[in-house]
Amino acid sequence: MWHPATVKKNWPGMAVAIVIALAASFISDTYGGPQLLYALFFGLSFHFLSQDVSCKPGIEFCSKTVLRIGVALLGARVTFGQIESMGIRPILIVIGAVLITILFGYALAFKLRRPATEGVLSGGAVAICGASAALAIAAVLPQTKENEKFTLLTVVGVTTLSTIAMIVYPLVARVLGLDPTMAGIFIGGTIHDVAQVVGAGYLMSNHTGDVATLVKLTRVACLVPVVIGLTIIFSTRNSTTEFDTPPLVPFFLIGFVWLMACNSAGFIPPEVANGISRVSRACLVTAIAALGVKTSFQSLASLGWRPIAMLVAETVWLAAFVLLALAVL
Repeated sequence: MWHPATVKKNWPGMAVAIVIALAASFISDTYGGPQLLYALFFGLSFHFLSQDVSCKPGIEFCSKTVLRIGVALLGARVTFGQIESMGIRPILIVIGAVLITILFGYALAFKLRRPATEGVLSGGAVAICGASAALAIAAVLPQTKENEKFTLLTVVGVTTLSTIAMIVYPLVARVLGLDPTMAGIFIGGTIHDVAQVVGAGYLMSNHTGDVATLVKLTRVACLVPVVIGLTIIFSTRNSTTEFDTPPLVPFFLIGFVWLMACNSAGFIPPEVANGISRVSRACLVTAIAALGVKTSFQSLASLGWRPIAMLVAETVWLAAFVLLALAVL
């Protein structure tokens, strides 16, 4: 992968994706707003480079290999101790919410006459950790043009909905009279992206922010069993099809678990873990930029209104389930 000839072949496309990612990061840091969404939209504007002979190999490399590296490095953000410290109640709520939201997405896709892969992908993105989960799940689904387009639309949808939720959900928590701990479980268990969870949680109080962050990291940890399960399911279903299927346990998932275990054992100092987290974010932003370059606005629009309806319905479903679980458990 890192042979000089391979690097030389990939470099023009990689440079395009990196420059787009840097521009998106600058705009996000300077003026605020979702970094991944900026990278996607900037990438879409450079779609004309997707078929360029010199750029295409690097764009493909960033959209697949760099994406997997970014997902693997997410493991440095989570420890088993963090999950254990919350107690059984939030863990049960998170596990239940993840499972039932993915199943709801699958059922909703069937109802709306969309492919099952779209229901699983959107349900998993909403249930686990937004854009990062969408990219990880997409990596183990059949590699088709339709799935690629839907992945990008999911990234746009969950990022937008997560930003809206960051503003609305703290108001919902106050209206419902949730105490700081319950508010943290609600926010951490429902908002899609980590950054928005942190923003909404600490907007209410430091305690709510701490609880919300831990609950969110527990959802991130659910990415491992979900991706393994989906890998098994789709490897079995597509064993005789024309599509390439991933190994039973994807290498990027092994990296995620290994880093999570090392972090849990204390082998990774906090400053190193923070550095790995920043590298992970940079990889994901670069991958999103490359995916944007590969896709046109017309191809996204061709998916129609049903995928958007799925994402909105799954978001509302997740919030309702967590609130009901808080009331019952």
